[in-house]
Amino acid sequence: MTMRTALLLLLLGLYSAPLVASECVILLHGLVRTSDSMADLEYALKDDGYFVSNIDYPSRDMRVQPLAEEAVPKGLRECREAGANPVNFVTHSLGGILVRQYYSQNSPENVNRVVMLGPPNQGSAVVDNLKNMPGFDLLNGPAGRQLGTGDNSVPDDLGPVNFETGIIAGTESINLILSTFLEEPNDGKVSVEAAKVEGMCSFVTLPAMHPFMMQNENVIQEVRNFLKTGSFGSEHAQNLDCAFR
Repeated sequence: MTMRTALLLLLLGLYSAPLVASECVILLHGLVRTSDSMADLEYALKDDGYFVSNIDYPSRDMRVQPLAEEAVPKGLRECREAGANPVNFVTHSLGGILVRQYYSQNSPENVNRVVMLGPPNQGSAVVDNLKNMPGFDLLNGPAGRQLGTGDNSVPDDLGPVNFETGIIAGTESINLILSTFLEEPNDGKVSVEAAKVEGMCSFVTLPAMHPFMMQNENVIQEVRNFLKTGSFGSEHAQNLDCAFR
């Protein structure tokens, strides 16, 4: 191919240079959501040069354990096929519990950083108060029932995280009724205190509501900060001593 032909093809958009392998970010949505809910994060992180695997999984169809075994390997496979390495995760709500569940049984040797948005890491009292109401299981599926704080709580049984973790907790609620079940402050589904997990490296609160954290510009910027530096940028962030820095 002559230089003149190559330049012409570039101008016509018919030729592109080979892609350089980049880090991978796996996005995992929350309960009763889809990958569409993570689209703003997907676009932002692609702009930053990451290969992004935005995973859909049937959050209402199975318990936490089989969901984790389906969703996480699916993302890892897409990263591997793209030659993108190492692997990062950005999760919303239940998505964070799936990552914890998976790596409680598997080595996180290829995991770089994980950012969790509104994770019920100590369970949610909303589940405790609503799980026996008609329609709860139909709406939330078997995994939803496992996200409380009682004997069947999966998050409570998982122990400390074994990877570099940053957590963003919201402090605004769109549902004041649900907030009455929770300690203040909370995001309407998860209290700030319940979002914390042993072993986390950074923690920050932002004025964001649980269902919309993934579209919040300040949240997205802090996700970018943590993936890049391992710390949140807010002066109010808690950057902690942890074993993974």
